Amino acid sequence: QVQLVESGGGLVQPEGSLRLSCAASGSIRSIPAMGWYRQAPGKQRELVAVITAGGRPNYADSVKGRFTISRDSAKNTVYLQMNNLKPEDTAVYYCYANGVIHVDWGQGTQVTVSS
Repeated sequence: QVQLVESGGGLVQPEGSLRLSCAASGSIRSIPAMGWYRQAPGKQRELVAVITAGGRPNYADSVKGRFTISRDSAKNTVYLQMNNLKPEDTAVYYCYANGVIHVDWGQGTQVTVSS
């Protein structure tokens, strides 16, 4: 398993942008899928985006067209570019690595969208 560390969260105004990073402690080339969940206070976690080792992305309907997930295997990092942010995007965002045997999770990074 690998250690995952998220960064890039913060406070942003509606319609603004943030770029989240998920840095892995080892190679991600052999990990079948990696992605991002989010959880708002009082709400259950929601799958936001996932990307396969082959680079195929999938998104929740609520973020489709606004968020972009990508992988950089040379840097062992997964990114989540978030554009046109809305107050309802406010949550803690967690990176995950979905391996064949187990799933690894990051510690989370807070994203707050408010005017």
